Amino acid sequence: MGGPDAEHEISLMSGREVAQALRDSDRYDVIEQVVDRPTAATLPAHGADVVFPVLHGRWGEGGPLQEVLETLDLPYVGSGPRAAAVAMDKQATKRIVAAHGVLTPPDCRLSAGGLCPLVPPLVLKPIDDGSSVDLHMCRTEQQVAAAREILHRRRGAIMAEQLVTGREVTAGIVCGEPMPLIEIVTSPEVPFYDYQAKYFRDDTRYELNPDLPAGTAQACTRSALAAFDLLGCRDVARADFVVNDRGAWFLEINTMPGFTTHSLLPKAAAHRGMDMASLCSRLVDAALTRTPAHTVRQYG
Repeated sequence: MGGPDAEHEISLMSGREVAQALRDSDRYDVIEQVVDRPTAATLPAHGADVVFPVLHGRWGEGGPLQEVLETLDLPYVGSGPRAAAVAMDKQATKRIVAAHGVLTPPDCRLSAGGLCPLVPPLVLKPIDDGSSVDLHMCRTEQQVAAAREILHRRRGAIMAEQLVTGREVTAGIVCGEPMPLIEIVTSPEVPFYDYQAKYFRDDTRYELNPDLPAGTAQACTRSALAAFDLLGCRDVARADFVVNDRGAWFLEINTMPGFTTHSLLPKAAAHRGMDMASLCSRLVDAALTRTPAHTVRQYG
C-alpha cells in the first residue's frame, strides 16, 4: 500500500482494510508493507508468495509496479502491465471501447495553449489519474479557461470530455463475474461525486440494484464486461457510467478500485454475499492460480 501517486492516503486506507480482511479469513500469513516506489531489488524483502498491490494511481495501478512484479516473477492480484497502462489512460480506454460500440461521451486531449473543439458544459480532468483528483466541472468558457490555467501547470496535457448529466452508476467485476450495480447519490450541496464524497462524507447514499429504465442495467453490465475483456483486465475492476434517457455512458474503468469502508466494489460484493474476507481471499486465490503449485509455501 502507499505509493508515490496522488491517492497515497486512499491506498493506505484500502491496504489496511485488505490486510485485516485477509487476516480475518484465517488462511494467510499477512505482511503489510507501505511502499514509496520500490524496485526489483527492494520489493521482495519478505519472500511473499503473492502480492496484493492495493495502490491507486499512475505508478501503482497504471503499469510500472506491475512491470516490477513481472520482473520478479511474483504473482500478484490485478491486471498485468499492458492492461493496467491502457486502463489508466482514460482517453485510450474510451477509444478502444467506442470502437466496439460502447457509448461514451465525446472527448479530446488538450495541450497548453491548444484550442478546445468542444463547447461547454465540459469535464476537464487528468488523462491518467483517479478519485476525481484535479477534476473540474466547467459550464462556461470562463470556467474552462480558469480550470485549464490550473491544470496545465500541474499536468501538461489534460482531457476534456463533454459533460453528460444523469444518474451515476458503477459496475464492479470480480474474476470475470459482474457484481450488482450501485447508484451513487450525493448530497444536494455536493456538485459531483468528488474526493470528499467518495472517501470521507457520510451523506453520500449508495443504492444497490437501482431501479433503472428497461435495458439500462444490462447495458451497464454488458459495457463493463466488454471494457474488461477488450483491455485484457483480470481479477478485479470497476467501470463507471452516467445513465440518462439516451443510454448508459461509459466514463472509465479502474483496475484496482478502492477497498476502503466507503468503497463501491466491497459494497457490491457484500450484496452478492461476499464479505470483505471472502472477496479478498477470492482475489488472492486468483493470483495464486497463476503460480506453479510447488513454489507456494503451505501453511497449516
